[in-house]
Amino acid sequence: MASAASDLLGAGLSSLGLDPCHKPALVEYLDLLQKWNKPFNLTAVRSKREMVIKHLLDSLSVMPNLELVRRVCDVGTGAGLPGIPLAIYLPDTHFVLLDSNGKKTRFLQQVANQLDLKNIEVVQDRVEKYHPQKCFDVVISRAFADLNRMCRVTHHLLSDDGRWFAMKSQTAESEISDLDLDFTVQKTVNLKVPFLNDARMLAIVKQGERNQ
Repeated sequence: MASAASDLLGAGLSSLGLDPCHKPALVEYLDLLQKWNKPFNLTAVRSKREMVIKHLLDSLSVMPNLELVRRVCDVGTGAGLPGIPLAIYLPDTHFVLLDSNGKKTRFLQQVANQLDLKNIEVVQDRVEKYHPQKCFDVVISRAFADLNRMCRVTHHLLSDDGRWFAMKSQTAESEISDLDLDFTVQKTVNLKVPFLNDARMLAIVKQGERNQ
């Protein structure tokens, strides 16, 4: 990684209050992402500076909300976001990275192998067809679908007391207001992503009254 991007990552981790001990793994992941991006079309973001901000730091901004969680499914994970950065920092949490795109899941398996991430399981499947043996404490996504659809199509993946974590822009207020009664927003958290001007938020959703 270029020195400027590496320095930016270090400053961002410090701003988020995260231990820099995992910075080398994040750097290695980003190097792999940039290497595989052109042939596999993993992300529209091309520069390493933008990848640091919009991918790594954005993904890690939800860390304080996941520290006690043990099983997470990252649906529509794409290039492994937010799953891989979170898995690097939460080695005791099991992450399933779910995506239907074979090129992307091959990339994810390469990352898991090269970084020796034992807490990652890569699954290539459509979310509607994926039925794990054990349900999840959290289903998380950055860009899988609007909030209502995300909850509807992943409902079978979540444990009874589980939560959906939807990482959104601040323009997602309309998605929250349109949410079906089957689902209830437990809280919203304003995410402070270092060096990012765009406002970001986390909507934490639980099963609503009709599902109790």
